[in-house]
Amino acid sequence: IVFGGWDVYSDNVFEAASKARVLEPMLLHAVRPELEAIVPMRAVFDKAYARNLDGEHVKEGADKMELAEALMEDIRSFKETNGCDRLVMVWCGSTEIYIEEAEVHRSVAAFEEGLRGNDPAIAPSMIYAYAAIKSGVPFANGAPNLTVDIPALVELAREHGVAVSGKDFKTGQTLMKTILAPGLHARALGVKGWFSSNILGNRDGYVLDHPENFKTKEVSKLSVLDEIFRPESNPELYGDMYHKVRINYYPPHGDNKESWDNIDIFGWLGYQMQIKINFLCRDSILAAPLVLDLALFTDLAQRAGMSGIQEWLSFYYKSPQTAEGLAPEHDIFKQLMKLQNTLRHMMGEDLITHLGLDYYQELVDTL
Repeated sequence: IVFGGWDVYSDNVFEAASKARVLEPMLLHAVRPELEAIVPMRAVFDKAYARNLDGEHVKEGADKMELAEALMEDIRSFKETNGCDRLVMVWCGSTEIYIEEAEVHRSVAAFEEGLRGNDPAIAPSMIYAYAAIKSGVPFANGAPNLTVDIPALVELAREHGVAVSGKDFKTGQTLMKTILAPGLHARALGVKGWFSSNILGNRDGYVLDHPENFKTKEVSKLSVLDEIFRPESNPELYGDMYHKVRINYYPPHGDNKESWDNIDIFGWLGYQMQIKINFLCRDSILAAPLVLDLALFTDLAQRAGMSGIQEWLSFYYKSPQTAEGLAPEHDIFKQLMKLQNTLRHMMGEDLITHLGLDYYQELVDTL
């Protein structure tokens, strides 16, 4: 596997990792030559979409189509220089400002016209996704941006036989929600309120300190509980649930993110109870394995001819991308089953059903 990418800063990976202070210096120095060899390409960047960043290592172009073509040239050059058989692109960039689907996103023709016309509704992440798909490279979106989950790029992915998935890596607080909420729902325990607060001090936290960027993340985080509890189907248990999410930039924490959750629940006869969670996590340590898994599974999907939205990879995302009309699954246990069964199906193995009768009866018969 050969790693490469783009960054708004010119530091090589060793320099960037040293400044990020996620990994211990001794560990970094053990692989220093390999990390120093990875030098980022100039990024497509627009400060309007990440107000708190100032990128100096950026591409210039007459319009967004020219920037997309520059990315496609980077892709071609990287593949040739490194002798790669196949490529996968995973978006690990910052959260962009909140954008809603617009007319320019509705078809490939409209999108390409928008690229040539510098339409403000086309964010940098969309330019990367377009360049990847046009180059036949599968794309996974690890941020909550409206990126590849627009009709134009889904249509383009189908046309080019490219696998896509997203969005927003499920790492810290939301990971805990998708573990705990299914259990509360399974036991029919009601929820009056769920207050979530985060503090983090890395560049991600700095970007999210701007209200427009925070809104993109907030929408992604808020959708999880509604999809698991389905208050419209369970109004007595979850119809009045109050869900609040806060994210605060706190530099002393660096990459160590801290999340606090206060959950007000009630049980039989309406008796009140509380759950409190304090999760001291390391954001990048939780996210890095997801990036590698997504690269490997996305490549597998591409080799298997599974083009378009890879909903079976929902296990890795806060806000899973699905086909139009299909509700996303947020229960992490059901997501894992979906992932495992998809792999078993591809291998020609029997699917896992957990019926509870088949294997038990076989055991009884043998006795």
